[in-house]
Amino acid sequence: MAAESLKNLSQREPILNIPGVIAVLSGAMILIHAVRIYLLDPETDLQVLLTFAFIPGRFERSLAASWGFPGGVAADIWSFVSYAFLHADWTHLTVNVLWFVVFGSPVARRFGPVRTVAFFIATAAAGAAAHLAANGTQIAPMIGASAAVSGFTAAAVRFMFQQGGPFSPSGWNDPDAVYHVRAHSLMETLRDGRAMSMIIVWVVLNVVFGAVSLPIPGAEGQIAWQAHLGGFVAGLVLFRFFDPVPA
Repeated sequence: MAAESLKNLSQREPILNIPGVIAVLSGAMILIHAVRIYLLDPETDLQVLLTFAFIPGRFERSLAASWGFPGGVAADIWSFVSYAFLHADWTHLTVNVLWFVVFGSPVARRFGPVRTVAFFIATAAAGAAAHLAANGTQIAPMIGASAAVSGFTAAAVRFMFQQGGPFSPSGWNDPDAVYHVRAHSLMETLRDGRAMSMIIVWVVLNVVFGAVSLPIPGAEGQIAWQAHLGGFVAGLVLFRFFDPVPA
């Protein structure tokens, strides 16, 4: 019995290991936050936020002129993604990194490093676009990887419950399950009871915590739930364009 348990544990271990690209992206978030907290003075950190956080008011001409946001047109472009590497505090960062490791790891094993980075960029940008559409004149900066992490969560939903997938009972017995299991189509995902249950719970929690402004660990101010929703929808829809596994 003990030998069998050890064998099962060794079979599960590869699924729990963090892919290199997930470690690098998470490490970049941690390093950037550490530099901001321990090396930058408050005034310099404010300039970092104004330059790299996503600020909807930056795209409203009169507001941009009065505030004089640094970075110019280049910051208008890179802030659609760079905001994802900034966090409010260590709790905010920890929650996002842990969530990213759990749901980003199986997706990264399936996509490979290049597609994973491209998917991170796409879902972060989609979250920023959704936030901009909902808060076009807001000056408060939006920071955090939640939109991108939401996208990876949605991507995982497309295949995690499949027979032989990484979150199915049989998937735990096959460390390579994430590589070869066929993903659900979008319509199949929406018809799958387990997938839809997860989607509904995720959407309801985000809307309730965001719209009602309930506190969550590591969050300061109102939750940018529109960005989370934008990243999630993008991850759900764009998955097929990044997935290298034949349908």
